[in-house]
Amino acid sequence: MSDLVDPRRRRFLGTAAAALAAASFGVPATARAQAAGPAPSSAAATGNGFGPLKQIRAGDLDVGYVEVGPAGGPVVLCLHGWPYDIHSYAEVAPLLAARGYRVIVPYLRGYGTTRFLSDATPRNGQQAVVAADALALLDALKIERAVLAGYDWGARTADIVAALAPQRVKALVSVSGYLIGSQAAGAMPLPPQAELQWWYQFYFATERGRLGYDRNRAAFARLIWQIASPRWAFDDATFARSAAAFDNPDHVAVVIHNYRWRLGLAEGEARFDADERRLAAAPVITVPTITMEGDANGAPHPEPAAYAGKFSGRYEHRLITGGIGHNLPQEAPQAFAQAVLDVDRF
Repeated sequence: MSDLVDPRRRRFLGTAAAALAAASFGVPATARAQAAGPAPSSAAATGNGFGPLKQIRAGDLDVGYVEVGPAGGPVVLCLHGWPYDIHSYAEVAPLLAARGYRVIVPYLRGYGTTRFLSDATPRNGQQAVVAADALALLDALKIERAVLAGYDWGARTADIVAALAPQRVKALVSVSGYLIGSQAAGAMPLPPQAELQWWYQFYFATERGRLGYDRNRAAFARLIWQIASPRWAFDDATFARSAAAFDNPDHVAVVIHNYRWRLGLAEGEARFDADERRLAAAPVITVPTITMEGDANGAPHPEPAAYAGKFSGRYEHRLITGGIGHNLPQEAPQAFAQAVLDVDRF
């Protein structure tokens, strides 16, 4: 076990690494990555960010992103989910930077400072297009290969890139495992208890839901945070820091399209049809992978046994205990960073 997560012998060294990275890359020195257990909301978690925002044109987007760590280091691309933002990695990034990694954390389309380059581009949220955005970002940054790590939408996106373009993915960390789906799968009814967990998807299928989400973005996101991570004691400042990302002018359109597309209620773009056909076949992921799950994840998620066979390379699953919910990198940053370090050694 490395310095990051062995509390018996390495707690001091892990804390020192986090503090060193924080001092070097703009995180307040009091920021501390937590071992397994709900991350407390400290003053460090209420800062404005963990590095200066950059912008780069990539594919259909002008992407806002944070870059932490040495420019020549091995690359880790960290992808956030809904309704969250880049600050899910505010403690993970400096931990990895302290180990020599170049960590890139972009705002997904519809979040933060990421903007569409053209008003004519559909505000599409289907799964294949978010993965295309990730590849376009790597291309724009002239990065051939990277470790991909994510949760929620970010895990799905990382899974898809690993499945469709494995030559670009050195290794994968995926919270909740294999999340690649299809419209055909989305059309199949689930048991009532499982359907109940997806209440917001059905809400978004209606015009009332679209309007309600638009009018109540922050309140809606806070409710999802509470349901998905019932033991995460985030404070108001921590939430507000991420909620600002939902003020993006395309946020509602992208989110609503994502969930309507899943149910077959919205069309995707024809240019991604071939990718979606490949994804509908549930392709096996061949790159080295660690999947993770929090023991208090209140969001819909598959059981690990259901997806273990979808990873044919070296593979490991980790259950992170101590009340960890859906936003695993922010709630258990040391465990998440350790998974990135370990999978890169597979």
